[in-house]
Amino acid sequence: MALPRWAYRAYQFGFALFARPEPDALQQARDMLTGKQFALFEMLQPHEQAHALAVQVRLEAQGETHPDLLVAALLHDVGKTRYPLNIWERVLAVLGNRFLPRRVRAWGQGECQGWRKPFVVAEQHPCWGAQMAAECGVSPLAVSIIRRHQEKQSLSVNSIEDRLLVTLQAVDDES
Repeated sequence: MALPRWAYRAYQFGFALFARPEPDALQQARDMLTGKQFALFEMLQPHEQAHALAVQVRLEAQGETHPDLLVAALLHDVGKTRYPLNIWERVLAVLGNRFLPRRVRAWGQGECQGWRKPFVVAEQHPCWGAQMAAECGVSPLAVSIIRRHQEKQSLSVNSIEDRLLVTLQAVDDES
């Protein structure tokens, strides 16, 4: 049974405050990623690491084994490390997205400073993360999935990339 959206957001808030990655899950990520990629993963805040690991574990539980999908699951939010947000900035971005989505997209195109920072990070982190992942030797397919992981348009699943992207998005939205 799916939670109402407000309950899900309350859960996410608590998760962001208290979640920490499990040592066994961290070891699994260390085994899956190269040294440079794992160093990039370690730049994530602890709750972001726990989220990425939860996405990867859920994908595997669904029978997904494509290595590029699993790497993208672990690294999809690394762009957020460029300008880390505190919990209140995250709340502001979520509320803004809920109540003023068009404005948030416009604010997200500005400079990453002042009150716009959470919106810029929310909007730009996929591109930043894709660039960072590419610099660490992530495959072009995984880099593209990271870059596109927040695309909102409906996709026609005509390629392996689109299928992997849709799969990641579905699990990311639930985790």
